[in-house]
Amino acid sequence: MKNTTVGTGANALEVSRIGLGLMGISAFYTGAGQDDADGARTILGALDRGVTFLDTAEMYGPYTNEELLGETLAAAGRRDEVVIATKFGTLRHTAGGVRGYDGTPANLRLAVEGSLRRLRTDRIDLYYQHRMDPTTPIEDTVGALAELVAEGKIRGYGLSEASVATIRRAHAVHPVTAVQTEYSLWTRDPEAELLPALGDLGIGFVPYSPLGRGFLTGAIRSLDSLDEADFRRSNPRFADGALEANLAIVDTVEKVAADAGATPAQVALAWLLARGEHIAPIPGTRRLARVEENIAAVDLELSADQLATLDAVATPVGERYEDMTSIDR
Repeated sequence: MKNTTVGTGANALEVSRIGLGLMGISAFYTGAGQDDADGARTILGALDRGVTFLDTAEMYGPYTNEELLGETLAAAGRRDEVVIATKFGTLRHTAGGVRGYDGTPANLRLAVEGSLRRLRTDRIDLYYQHRMDPTTPIEDTVGALAELVAEGKIRGYGLSEASVATIRRAHAVHPVTAVQTEYSLWTRDPEAELLPALGDLGIGFVPYSPLGRGFLTGAIRSLDSLDEADFRRSNPRFADGALEANLAIVDTVEKVAADAGATPAQVALAWLLARGEHIAPIPGTRRLARVEENIAAVDLELSADQLATLDAVATPVGERYEDMTSIDR
């Protein structure tokens, strides 16, 4: 598979054009946490097919997703083939590991040691602050991250769901390698300010949920297929009639897919890849067949008319999260 680079200079990381988000193997979605052996097979199968960018977080489980990734790579002896991204800042280790935002240097030090241990590695390639801590200046957090870079415990750091103002403040202390934010055909907020700013600063962009939490694949046309504990049942874009209203977006994607001889997922990813060379989306899945389907999007070139049709889809009904206060805006 083709590769791309996120970040610039000493902070640059070469990654596969499409990565793999591991969250759904362990947490939040239908079927999560049910079969670690199958999850391990998916991870190794993705590596065999050229995926080198794997995304996890201490919160996924919590902890079990990092443990699965660490065990899988260690048993196969394949740690050095991949770029591992993980995240801190939504568990307060300074208060016993309870949920909550904590970007303090003290919490960061505790978090990174735990992630290194669970991942069975001596360094993390890309270490994100998962959500911004409104009570800790970003300069303090990044100062501690810069120390970890100097110590070799992390190769670079990133920010997840950070505003442009926060990113600029962080970048002034130590260069940001990548920013991770939701971006897809049904979440286009980054286009107004974030993408231009990242281009100006030379920061890579890693869209999460590039398939709209599975919605853009066309496989979810009602909530009946989702487990009762599935996060999407309470997500505003799926609940209270919003799903039915948003199906018009999927209908357009499916029409373009039929015209292009591709699947809806491949069309949604190809549209995203066309937004820029330094964009590295991380679609998540528990199934190797879906990995194969997703990475085939790298070779799909949509026509100008097809891209224009997709560009014109309506804004979705509903916010991205039930509680948007965690998003730095």
